[in-house]
Amino acid sequence: MENFDTFDFLINDEDEVMLLLYQREGEPKSPSIELDIESKTAVLHRNPGDSLILKEISNDVFDSLQDADKLLVCELSKTNTGGDAEIIYAYEAEINY
Repeated sequence: MENFDTFDFLINDEDEVMLLLYQREGEPKSPSIELDIESKTAVLHRNPGDSLILKEISNDVFDSLQDADKLLVCELSKTNTGGDAEIIYAYEAEINY
């Protein structure tokens, strides 16, 4: 059984960051993310009823987000079949410090 609470950050050649995670309950609504550089954590607020704590974020991610005001988030379908996951939601979350 896969752990659907996992997440990953990808950084492209233009130093843009994308957060990948598995689909959560409910649709994203006015999403935002609070970054805490000192504790290497972030809290993604997807909608008024759903927040997700992200821990052990690398310094590279914080460095790349330094000048950004939004973070691209992609939520992937949960699949145990070994097939490719589909993007269910793709949205920008406002970055707060």
